[in-house]
Amino acid sequence: MAVIHHTVLKPTKLELLTSWLPSRPWYRSGAGEPELAKAGGFRLDDPRGEVGMEFVVVTDGAGPVPVTYLLPLTYRGAPLEGAEHALVGTMEHGVLGRRWAYDGCYDSVLVEQLWALVEGRVRAQDQNTSDVVDQEVISSCSAAEAPVARDLAALVAEGSESTELTARDGGRLSLHRILRPAPEGSPLAARGASGHLTGAWSAPDGTRARGLFATLYAAGGA
Repeated sequence: MAVIHHTVLKPTKLELLTSWLPSRPWYRSGAGEPELAKAGGFRLDDPRGEVGMEFVVVTDGAGPVPVTYLLPLTYRGAPLEGAEHALVGTMEHGVLGRRWAYDGCYDSVLVEQLWALVEGRVRAQDQNTSDVVDQEVISSCSAAEAPVARDLAALVAEGSESTELTARDGGRLSLHRILRPAPEGSPLAARGASGHLTGAWSAPDGTRARGLFATLYAAGGA
């Protein structure tokens, strides 16, 4: 179980993300600096208890239309070998000391747990409270397409709106970087998908929005 420490971070997560976000291929708000506000998120537990994992939802209000992003982060007590390209930044944690924050799509610990989450083998944890399940994060997966063991030496490809994680067996998990509220009454699952993950966040107008966080495709699927 991940323990949530309520302490000071220098720089803050939003400050780190403000510097890092414009370098991403799916960043939408132009050349100016983002104006980020926290909109939600959740955590996952590392079974080994070593790596912190958080999915941060932020809304950028810098452009003419606000854009909401889903940003998976891992927090480590030492640099992750071979992942210099995925480093978001470092920060000083009031309890744990220096922490290295990485784009979680390039950290095998998070990729493994994200896949397990979509397949319904683990539960999302509340972003701010230890040992509390986040009931708003819901997975749906066909039992026939949910193997317990999978070689997750994933290939990572960045798209204009998502990050694609492809396992050696050809299964593919699409993490939606740009979040959009699902129209009421519309199907959430994409055509050809064998599973998906949905979640909720706070919209700029203060209402609660819900939409797709990730979509799973079996080997040979769409």
